[in-house]
Amino acid sequence: MLKENDVKKLIEFAIQQLPKAYVPYSNYRVGAALLAKNGTIYTGCNIENAAYTPCNCAERTAFFKAISEEVKEFEAICVVGGKGGILNDYAAPCGVCRQVMMEFCNPESFEIILATSTEQYEIFKLKDLFPMGFGPGNLA
Repeated sequence: MLKENDVKKLIEFAIQQLPKAYVPYSNYRVGAALLAKNGTIYTGCNIENAAYTPCNCAERTAFFKAISEEVKEFEAICVVGGKGGILNDYAAPCGVCRQVMMEFCNPESFEIILATSTEQYEIFKLKDLFPMGFGPGNLA
């Protein structure tokens, strides 16, 4: 379980990613901050594409950055987002992002922080947002 100051740090890092989002079609900006077990924070923003299918979510951007650096063990992720970058409500990970989390994270312990500010947030376990998820253990 994360300490409160670690949660707030992840929220701040995620919020800092909002201006970096490339969102010319939806104008819905998302930022993510992924905490690896080694203490490194990997950030990401959403990146849209006119063809839609090649779009990439902020969460997957952060995961792929970490994985490309051979980091594959994670503690938590914070996700923030909103139209025009205004954080009015929680921006929960999409199903594809939850599936990527299942590949690399323990659903019993991996924490997902959804926030609108450092004062307004909720923390969920991956198993709660992705019950009965399919992961590497299913193929063992």
